[in-house]
Amino acid sequence: MSRIGRMPIPVPAGVEVKIDGAHVAVKGKLGELTHTVNHAITVKLEDGVLHVTRAKDDDAAIHGLERSLLANMVHGVSTGFEKKLEINGVGYRASKDGKNLVMNLGYSHQVIMPEIPGITIEVRDQTHITIKGPDKQAVGQFAAEVREKRPPEPYQGKGIKYADETILRKEGKTGGKKK
Repeated sequence: MSRIGRMPIPVPAGVEVKIDGAHVAVKGKLGELTHTVNHAITVKLEDGVLHVTRAKDDDAAIHGLERSLLANMVHGVSTGFEKKLEINGVGYRASKDGKNLVMNLGYSHQVIMPEIPGITIEVRDQTHITIKGPDKQAVGQFAAEVREKRPPEPYQGKGIKYADETILRKEGKTGGKKK
């Protein structure tokens, strides 16, 4: 049996789970998420705990995947997910203009990214961006798209990076010369 798949998913108070065949809907204070479960997997709600089971031993990988997706849905609607980004570089900065994230990243124009439904963008100061939402995949994808606008470069470290990311720095041309 899949070690991840056999673990039960506790459903916290304030989270409502509806199972209709292969469709699972999870509703909480931060929103509602839906997912269609693979045909080889069965989901049951008993005493405030979700149990994910499979029919055959061949489906171990999909068993663990479906359990993780459902656990992320329950966590997302109750607590939520967030990604923190940092902007490094002289003149590089971000601000919020209505529902748009406006960034100056050394280009001749401003980079404008509109907020997508289900995602909240917070700009604490000019160099720190926080992206929040109930859907883990959507938060991660939007954070990756923001980072993609100016990825960190290895020589000076300028660009947008995740807050917990370490950029490996290179020496440059003059650093390796011997006298």
